[in-house]
Amino acid sequence: MTVKTSIPATEGLSAGHLACQGCGATLSMRYALKGLGQETVLVIPACCWTILAGPAPMSSVDVNVVHSPFACAAATACGVKHGLVSRGDEATCVVAWGGDGGTFDIGLQALSGAADRDEDILYVCYDNEAYMNTGIQRSGGTPRGAWTMTTPGPAGADRPKKDLDAIIAAHRPRYQATATPAYAEDMVRKFKKARAIKGFRFIRILAPCPPGWKYESGDTVALSRLAVQTGMFPLWESEEGRFRLNLSPGKRKPVGDFLRRQARFRRLTAEDEAAIQAQVDAAWEDFAKRA
Repeated sequence: MTVKTSIPATEGLSAGHLACQGCGATLSMRYALKGLGQETVLVIPACCWTILAGPAPMSSVDVNVVHSPFACAAATACGVKHGLVSRGDEATCVVAWGGDGGTFDIGLQALSGAADRDEDILYVCYDNEAYMNTGIQRSGGTPRGAWTMTTPGPAGADRPKKDLDAIIAAHRPRYQATATPAYAEDMVRKFKKARAIKGFRFIRILAPCPPGWKYESGDTVALSRLAVQTGMFPLWESEEGRFRLNLSPGKRKPVGDFLRRQARFRRLTAEDEAAIQAQVDAAWEDFAKRA
């Protein structure tokens, strides 16, 4: 049986990467490269992908890679882009590719500066909601109630997830979007679109992590899909301030369908789950007004 799809058959990611089984960040890179093509330079700060790309001169990705210090992926990407332009190369897309630790937290200042200057780069945050590469510590992207190595108490993380999307939107980027691996065609399309736009662009990917989220490695796509179907991770895009919801789940599934499949949330009480459901419901009322 032949399945009709808009996803290119060409692969920019080899089978020789070093990821854990079921790694959502690896699926995300695969689809991103299908949308970006070979005329791409990746700038990667300290994160899981520092390792997954492989040791020089070998690499699991079929594009040029520049490794940057933790705090300055966006600044390094700006320098790479200006250097290419000075050599007459306007076509190569420069992509800063960082995790939530290097984006929500350590790299936020450089990210804000690049967005404020409307630099011609694409910044991608693959958000797995903790510092996974260094042992699962809480980040600004960790949701309230989630277990990490630095939130081991009975209540898990005691702070809510930082609203990074709102922070980026306040800079008025040329293009901003969310994506997740269960919706591969949506992701590839968004990367193709972002590649064609000049100025600062930002995509945040929800990238499930089996060891960090504590679930079976074969459930990555199912969890990615549930995040959207429950309304916990809406798929949307905004181009020059024009907002569009890409997928309306209709009758949303209860958030417990997503939360209970991850042992990092095993300490949540029924009251905790009800509070999260109320927060998601309120957020969707805001989305309905914008859409």
